[in-house]
Amino acid sequence: MRAIVQDAYGTPDVLRLDEIERPVPGRGEVLLRVRAAGVDMGVWHLMAGLPMALRAGFGLRGPRQRVPGMDVAGRVEAVGPDVTRLRPGDEVYGTCTGSFAEYACAKEDALAPRPAGLTPEQAAVVTISGSTALQACRAGRLRPGGRVLVIGASGGVGTYAVQLAKALGASRVTGVCSASKADLVRSLGADEVLDHAREDPTLGGRRYDLVLDIAGNHSLKRLRRVLNPGGTLVMVGGETDGRWLGGYHRQLGALLVSPFIRSRVRVLASTPKPEDLRALGELLESGALTPAIDRTYPLGEVSDAIRRLRSGQVRGKVAISV
Repeated sequence: MRAIVQDAYGTPDVLRLDEIERPVPGRGEVLLRVRAAGVDMGVWHLMAGLPMALRAGFGLRGPRQRVPGMDVAGRVEAVGPDVTRLRPGDEVYGTCTGSFAEYACAKEDALAPRPAGLTPEQAAVVTISGSTALQACRAGRLRPGGRVLVIGASGGVGTYAVQLAKALGASRVTGVCSASKADLVRSLGADEVLDHAREDPTLGGRRYDLVLDIAGNHSLKRLRRVLNPGGTLVMVGGETDGRWLGGYHRQLGALLVSPFIRSRVRVLASTPKPEDLRALGELLESGALTPAIDRTYPLGEVSDAIRRLRSGQVRGKVAISV
């Protein structure tokens, strides 16, 4: 089969299209004919091997998994032992091992039926970013009538977070992004959009019941001061050039001080779960949630897709059509 492979950490130039053996599903796994895959910042981190701390789990000198990619939509081609729910021919979406290929293996529990009305490309960009946004809203105890601030509202997680906040009953959602992406964030349901280059969301006297810090690098002190009494700050991301910890130094700092402050601060390390797939599927089929796709690239242009992602110009998600 054709697949994108990498044998060393580095820039997108380490990725190449190659012919490799088709995988064989193991116990509890299915073999997918991949129709589409999603690209997120996790793909870049594992390609680059940065921050350095992640290499302890994914390979010290090079990636243990040669074929990158996790988000997937495809058709079940074959099933391994102990698979009871899925059958050959089923159209599914979820996560797998090595989705940047014509075929990939996935655990049965990591897949769900592709929601009606979604293209494979739309379904392929849901699981990781959508699950992260859903878990962030849950961690923030979002209740109907709450006021929500989403910092990084135009990115992969942010575009889902804006929609989920509205679907879960938020009375007002404020999104923070660049001016060129404000129209997208408004179209997803944001009641107010702030240009991060012109207005600091931690100034001005606004207060929120939930702050989702997805792409900012504001200090914990500044983020806490925009919370209403009883409000929650959920720290999801924040990219920096730090070689060893990247943007995670803020999350680590928040974990250390959170027992000693009155504000509710949660640091999210999300992992897609079967119940998230079910919940997201219902929201997608109802129309309450719509994937925002910036561009779609063919399999042979994964390197260009990752460069596009890193450029900061992406509005929503980037998909790979296989």
